[in-house]
Amino acid sequence: MNQITKLATIYRRHIGVPWQRTMAGAQRVMIVVYAKERERALRNRLGEFEEATRNAGHGWRLVNATPWFAEWMASDEYRDAYFEEPELLDMKLEGEFREEAAGRLSSELEKADENTVVALLGAASLYGFLRVSELIQSVEPSIRGRLAVFFPGTKNDDNYRLLDARDGWSYLAQPITLHEAWVP
Repeated sequence: MNQITKLATIYRRHIGVPWQRTMAGAQRVMIVVYAKERERALRNRLGEFEEATRNAGHGWRLVNATPWFAEWMASDEYRDAYFEEPELLDMKLEGEFREEAAGRLSSELEKADENTVVALLGAASLYGFLRVSELIQSVEPSIRGRLAVFFPGTKNDDNYRLLDARDGWSYLAQPITLHEAWVP
């Protein structure tokens, strides 16, 4: 059994446990951690996670963040200037792109009911533009069901590191990893 299939099996056990309805937004987040080298394999086997979710009686809504930065940049009238002087982009990223990404994810979360998993794919494509931790924290009030963040990186204790590259952050989401046994 390959690593992604094993991870989907762990996810299946996790998602099959009855959901508590009185949890705060931060407690409704699941971070599915996998090796960054397995991104293509995960995308290829994403249907296993959807099937597990639906078989547990929950809805599934996939949100792909992969094109967000490119779409946002393409719509900016000053995009050519940013390519000539990329340092000018820093302020715009911190304000406008963060708001754009949070708005997109919040909109999808608000379309989902309390029995639906909103699955965020493409976290790696946000690297260098936005911290995933900031995105999650900004959308917590919009989480009605569950938010599953597919996270290519590592987790040590409560510290997550995207792509094993950036200093991680401590977040008390429900981890789904190959290396930790989750007990309901």
